[in-house]
Amino acid sequence: MGFLWVLLLVVSACKSEFERIRTSSDPKEQFDKAQVYFKEEEWIKSQTLFEGLISSMRGKKESEDIYYKYAYTFYHSRNYVSASYHFKTFANTYGASPLREEAEFMSAYCNYKQAPTFRLDQSFSERAIQELEYFVNAYPDSKKVKECNSLIDELRARLEEKAMDEAKLYYHMRYYQSAVTSFETLLKEFPETKSAELVRLYIIRADYELANNSILDKREDRYKETKRRAADFMERYPKSENLREVQNIQDNANKQLKLLSNVGYQNQSAGG
Repeated sequence: MGFLWVLLLVVSACKSEFERIRTSSDPKEQFDKAQVYFKEEEWIKSQTLFEGLISSMRGKKESEDIYYKYAYTFYHSRNYVSASYHFKTFANTYGASPLREEAEFMSAYCNYKQAPTFRLDQSFSERAIQELEYFVNAYPDSKKVKECNSLIDELRARLEEKAMDEAKLYYHMRYYQSAVTSFETLLKEFPETKSAELVRLYIIRADYELANNSILDKREDRYKETKRRAADFMERYPKSENLREVQNIQDNANKQLKLLSNVGYQNQSAGG
């Protein structure tokens, strides 16, 4: 019981000290204590004190250090949205600072930290890529360029995986036109994708199914498009393990075209 009482007194004293300093009119004391809290990784306490100092210390030599560490308190608290904003603000406010390069990188890196798995919204991934690419262009000699390029590759892989997942979903839901469009967009946005063969295979499958399910007037053109894509695939990937499937689709498209031709001929004869 005695130990608990002493512990409560200590906690109460610490809290009272922080509140006393926070409401103090002595900015030097607040600045010194904020530095102590920062070193002790008391991020919320240091953040609170730094925040109160930003306006009162504006224009003074300490202001740069205050805002720099203020931004880091958000980062260490895993509040990456605010951290990115404050690092960017630091870079824009202290353009001549030797810390500007680091702040620019950290702003982009915080967006990377917010980027979710590929199945979720990728707006932060896209924003992170933009900022990382900006950093690489702005600081081509930076030691961080290699890391930036690695992060960009990782984020683009996530975006590609999400694009593939969405296109496959359209295909399996039998929205074949949307599937073709999505797969084609994927090839345009990720021209160096390692999944190019699989993507083109899905396009041929979707094209053929789209033709099968089209109204009569559109079938001929769509079967011809399937044939064209199949021929292109076989030329690109002559040793593909999917060659037989593509050949079968092409053969079936030919059969359907012949049937359509016969139907057209019979209709003409009947009309004659």
